[in-house]
Amino acid sequence: MGRIVALAGGVGAARLLRGLVRVVSPEDVAVVGNVGDDFEFHGLHVCPDLDIVLYTLAGLVDGERGYGVAGDTFKCLDMLAELGFEVWFRLGDKDIVVQMVRTDMLNSGVSLSEAVAELCRLLGVKSRLMPVTNDYLRTVIVASCGRLSFQEYFVKRAAKDEVLEVMFEGNDCAKPAPGVVEAISNAERIVVCPSNPILSVNPILSVPGVREALKQTNARIVAVSPLIGGKTVKGPADRIMKSLGLEASAYGVAEMYSDFLDHMIIDNADEELGMSIRRLGMKVSLVDTFMRDVEASVSLARAVMAAE
Repeated sequence: MGRIVALAGGVGAARLLRGLVRVVSPEDVAVVGNVGDDFEFHGLHVCPDLDIVLYTLAGLVDGERGYGVAGDTFKCLDMLAELGFEVWFRLGDKDIVVQMVRTDMLNSGVSLSEAVAELCRLLGVKSRLMPVTNDYLRTVIVASCGRLSFQEYFVKRAAKDEVLEVMFEGNDCAKPAPGVVEAISNAERIVVCPSNPILSVNPILSVPGVREALKQTNARIVAVSPLIGGKTVKGPADRIMKSLGLEASAYGVAEMYSDFLDHMIIDNADEELGMSIRRLGMKVSLVDTFMRDVEASVSLARAVMAAE
C-alpha cells in the first residue's frame, strides 16, 4: 500500500483524490493529511482537513459544500444554540457522531493515527489516511486584529482579517506519525494536492523530517497549483500569499515547493507562467485544473499520473 502518496488538506485536495482513486486502485493511495486546523469544539476533537478527505473517499461528503456529510441535519447544534452556546462551527448530527467516536478513542489512549485508521475501516475507505503527526500541531494566525486560532480566523471570522504572519505552534517538537516518512521514502509518485500552500500544505511540511524525506525520496513529486489566473477557486490562499509578500500565482506556489518538486501542473489560463516555473528546475504541464465535477477530477488525476 502507498505506491502513491498525496499531501492533502481541504476541499481542493479531496476533489483531486476522488478522481485519483478512480484512476488507480484506492489501496495504492496513501494520504498524509494536515492537522494544523484541528481544534476542540464542545469537548470534541475535530479534524476538519482529515474529515474532508475521509468523507470524500467514503462517498459521504456534501458535494455542494465540499465538506461535511451529505444530507446531514443540525438538530444537535440547534439545541445548543437554544441553550445559549456558541455554534459558529457547523457540525451536522452525523458529523458529530464521527467526532464523538474519534474523541472517545483518543480519550482511551489511542493515537490519532490509530483512530483515523479505525474510522477509515468503519466507513469503508480503502486508501490509507494518515495524520502528518500524532503530536500537538496547531496553525496560528497573527492578523490585523490580533492572534487567532485557525478556526477563529477561517470559520468564525470568515477569513476576512489581513494575515500578518502564520505560525505552526508545536511543530518544533512534533514528530511524523508512524508510517509517514516511510510512505514518502518508498513511494513511486508523490502528489502535492491543490491545497492552500500556506494553511494546508505548510503545516505538513513544518513537521521535522517531512520536507527532508521529500528531498531525499526517489519518487516523482508532482504538484497541482490551487491558483488559477492568480485567484483561488475556494478559500483565501491568494489574499494570504499577497499579505505575506509572496507572489499570488502558480509561480509563487511552485517557488514555495522548488526545493523538492519535480513537476508542476498549472491551469491553461496560466500558460505565460510556464517558462518562469521551468526556470525553477521543474517540468510544467498545462491542463484544465478546475474540478467542476467528478469527470474533471478524473481528468486532472490522469494528468497527475502522466506527469514525467
